[in-house]
Amino acid sequence: MLGMLEAFVEPARALGLELVPAAVTQTLSEAELIDLLPQFEGWIIGDDPATQQVFEAGQRGCLKAAVKWGIGVDNVDFKACEALGIPITNTPGMFGGEVADVAVGYVIALARHTVEIDRSVRSGGWPKPRGLSLAGHTVAVVGYGDIGRNTARRLLAADMQVIAYDPYVEEASLEQGVSLEAWPGRLTEADFVVVNCALTPSSHHLLNAAAFAAMKPGVRVVNVGRGPVIDEQALIGALASGQVHSAALDVFEQEPLPAESPLRNHPSCIFGSHNASNTMDGVERTSHKAIQLLAGFLQELQP
Repeated sequence: MLGMLEAFVEPARALGLELVPAAVTQTLSEAELIDLLPQFEGWIIGDDPATQQVFEAGQRGCLKAAVKWGIGVDNVDFKACEALGIPITNTPGMFGGEVADVAVGYVIALARHTVEIDRSVRSGGWPKPRGLSLAGHTVAVVGYGDIGRNTARRLLAADMQVIAYDPYVEEASLEQGVSLEAWPGRLTEADFVVVNCALTPSSHHLLNAAAFAAMKPGVRVVNVGRGPVIDEQALIGALASGQVHSAALDVFEQEPLPAESPLRNHPSCIFGSHNASNTMDGVERTSHKAIQLLAGFLQELQP
């Protein structure tokens, strides 16, 4: 949203809001937020540490309402907002298709070694790695919300078999052709595992050493959800042993990915920059929604 802010200034003004951009690329620190937030009546939250201390500081000043831009809310203390009486919501369902596109792109890249080929050709090589066809292979989709559903649709269109894992989904709501399983059932069948679930206490390190050991040898792993859903040390070990053939990660336990991470030197890994949702269309759609929600909260709170 910050990168396209000029497009939203006038629509926000029409709703009675003046947008003030934070001087930051992605996140402010807790200390910076505690100093800054009391000046503002509303807050559109990115990946910032929206903690109880931050909201308390904001409320001591002018803060009246907040909206979490996007889907993930693991960085936001919603319970603190409830206790403080600060209205807050997120913007679900805004870019499931965009993230699913990247997830499927990663599946194709791992299946057909496209990034590996690109790297070799750039350095003077002409490699011919033998990949996997998509059709007939099985994908475990971890999380079947908006992103998971869109991912499944695309994989089904490629004639792949899809197993979904989501304790909050009813079987009747699945796309035709998708099987629902309780984690970690049938993991031994999966040629690919695609993680797109939210980070919660139950999903933290869901893909750990035991989970990797339960998978089919040579499985390919994709993560477009949240980094800590995967235990990176366990993934590093599974890559070293060959239990995991390769991995494509748009998100990490620590972001940016530390320079000393062994993952950086693994030839079978493909990396993103927590950027799967970032299209002009998705940003525009989500930003307008966030502005509308925040304006609605502030209008309701007027005396």
